[in-house]
Amino acid sequence: MSSLPIDKMNVFKRKVLAYIFLLVCVLYAHQGFAHGVTTTDATYIQSIKGVAFIPYLYLGAKHMVTGYDHLLFLGGVIFFLYRLKDVAMYVTLFAIGHSLTLMLGVLAGIHANASLVDAVIGLSVVYKAFENIGGFMRLGWQVNTRVMVWLFGLAHGFGLSTKLQTLALSREGLIPNMIGFNLGVELGQFAALAILLIAFSAWRRSGTFMRGAYQANVLIMAAGFTLFGYHLVGLLK
Repeated sequence: MSSLPIDKMNVFKRKVLAYIFLLVCVLYAHQGFAHGVTTTDATYIQSIKGVAFIPYLYLGAKHMVTGYDHLLFLGGVIFFLYRLKDVAMYVTLFAIGHSLTLMLGVLAGIHANASLVDAVIGLSVVYKAFENIGGFMRLGWQVNTRVMVWLFGLAHGFGLSTKLQTLALSREGLIPNMIGFNLGVELGQFAALAILLIAFSAWRRSGTFMRGAYQANVLIMAAGFTLFGYHLVGLLK
């Protein structure tokens, strides 16, 4: 019985994994419309009256840990960062942007179309993966990565604020509750980043990191396009 050469078999396996990954994205992309706020959480949030710092802290952390759009973007951001101070700098820029629009959007009542903002968030994932594979360099474009991470941080925070604004949140205790929620988001981000950094560190030590980096970023880009497509459909409805 004949078999494929090893190189062709590896290519075949990568394609199969890519198709499986995209299928998962298609099956679960509709959850992106909730942006981490499940029906159960939404019902609970709307039942809260007065200050509830700890529950909001927990919900904020849960949002970040389960928010795959955030994790895909942050994974792309730290993909080629080897020094902790560089990781800290970019993550801080993202956190500042995310916190600013999350707080202002809810407290000041700044509204936007949720599907449009989420489509931009999908493009943020595409952007970072495209940058990681040298796409902008090949086009001869100079991109300020720090500014872009901060700007997309604004988009990610605004995306969540648009979802929270659709809920009947009690104005009583809203400021401390939102501070708790935002702090929870940052704690969840720290936990998620710790796991990502450990995974990247192990992958780099395996000796296969550079060989698989291109394919991994293509998959991240595909996931971003999938999110963008679904939210674009929601925008056009």
